[in-house]
Amino acid sequence: MDATRYDAVVVGGGAAGLSAATLLARSRRRVVVVDAGEPRNAPSAHLHNFLSRDGMAPAELLAAGRRELAGYGGEVVEALATSIERAEHGFAVRLASGAELTTRGVLVATGLRDELPDIPGLRDRWGDTVLHCPYCHGHEVRDQPLGVLGGDNRPFTVHQAALVRLWSDDVAFFPNRIALEAGERERLTAWGVRIVDGEVARLSSGDGLTVELADGRQVRRQAVFAGPRFVPNDRLLTGLGCEVGDNGWVATDASGRTSVAGVWAAGNVVDSPAQLISAAGAGSTAAIALNHHLLAQDVERAATALSRA
Repeated sequence: MDATRYDAVVVGGGAAGLSAATLLARSRRRVVVVDAGEPRNAPSAHLHNFLSRDGMAPAELLAAGRRELAGYGGEVVEALATSIERAEHGFAVRLASGAELTTRGVLVATGLRDELPDIPGLRDRWGDTVLHCPYCHGHEVRDQPLGVLGGDNRPFTVHQAALVRLWSDDVAFFPNRIALEAGERERLTAWGVRIVDGEVARLSSGDGLTVELADGRQVRRQAVFAGPRFVPNDRLLTGLGCEVGDNGWVATDASGRTSVAGVWAAGNVVDSPAQLISAAGAGSTAAIALNHHLLAQDVERAATALSRA
């Protein structure tokens, strides 16, 4: 890597970032992906709902994406991006190593982090028998005794209690510290969800999981779904001055364009429900918009040069 200017720097090497970078590289743009190497789905053994890649290990998908990007001349730098700042004719992306990448455009695909409920034993089993997304993992635990644990993300968790019921007739919902409204309790019960009130003290393992309540009760489950609080890794965007919407997340248009000209965002960093396949699609959409932004600059520069000739 040298000091030569890039057409685009993509920060984040997950499905959204690699998809975006590959499209830009195929458009004959000089593009580099800066990846800190901390994928959100690393604890999962398999990925699902990605056409033609169902059941693949998440790391294999990323490795395949890197190979494809390299085949079109795209670069990957394994580093942590610490800031993005405006610079002459574009932006400067600064890395933890002290290096600096200059670029005409930026696409941020840094994802989000899951803040898990503070229940002893939960984190150790995250991605194994403690799950988050029924669409990602529900089929694999279908028709087994399942649980849903209440956490700080109240709307998500209550909805999840109903959703998980699609995969099993034996679903126990542990509201934990969530105070259910009478209507919520009635609807869940009518839908066949068993509500187990009381504070959850811990999870213990064995053949499946045991949910232990503070009053000493124990409920055996094969797997449980927990609702984390989704926190976007958007420090680079907010530090640059990108506008934040009423929901607290960086605002983008349909193409992923932020309020800062020349900066796009895609994937979970701006869209918490995005699955791998939709994040990859968002990366592609953002890359097309970013390429059109670069094209407008190219044409304007050529026209200016011609007028001065």
